[in-house]
Amino acid sequence: MPLALGLGACGKKTDAPVVADTALAKVAPPAGKQWSDVITATPDGGYRMGNPDAPLKLIEYGALTCSHCAAFSTEGFPTLRDDYVNSGRVSYELRFFLLNQFDVPAVLLATCNNAPDTVIPMAEQFWAWQPTMFNNLKAAGDDAQKALQAIPASQRPAAIARMAGMNDFFAQRGIATPQGAQCLSDAGRASNLAAQTQKAQNDFNVTGTPAFILNGRNLEVAAWEGLEPALKKAGAR
Repeated sequence: MPLALGLGACGKKTDAPVVADTALAKVAPPAGKQWSDVITATPDGGYRMGNPDAPLKLIEYGALTCSHCAAFSTEGFPTLRDDYVNSGRVSYELRFFLLNQFDVPAVLLATCNNAPDTVIPMAEQFWAWQPTMFNNLKAAGDDAQKALQAIPASQRPAAIARMAGMNDFFAQRGIATPQGAQCLSDAGRASNLAAQTQKAQNDFNVTGTPAFILNGRNLEVAAWEGLEPALKKAGAR
């Protein structure tokens, strides 16, 4: 699995917002739903929540092992979902970015059941659980982590998942162990994730996570305190 990893880092962004003269009108959701209920897979390998025709199209490149992404999940995502996505003015698309070898099994398992509407909620739950993963890896010790490099690349995601406790986390959320094992051994999907990471670097100069792209432009912010003013300036006010 050729993985373009080790190039990114958590955080390190500055503000460069898109500006609109007037506020955008809210758009009513489909009958009986909120826009945050509408989640679909995208051709670029992401998972989009909200109005597919929203005038403001926000993409987050996020890594499941990134602590800054976990902070955004807690501090910003609920307001983004409830106030901005549900207004119909903003759509939100999550695209996974691989920072390191631990992201590979995490994403393979988070997307294992091939149900697009579960991926964003699963990612949010994983970010909340992330401290437990770090504790599990710390308990395993540096020697055990170094020994992963001696394992064949095709078997490494499964070994990491066991060490980090990911198998148990996802089993409790409907990914049975045999199903998870099959997903973890899918080298083609892992290679696609690596290619998606490289494409983010090439297309949007994504070098760390979270990175937010609004209507094709990297906002150069990594926290809600920078993202929300950018959305307002772009017309979501």
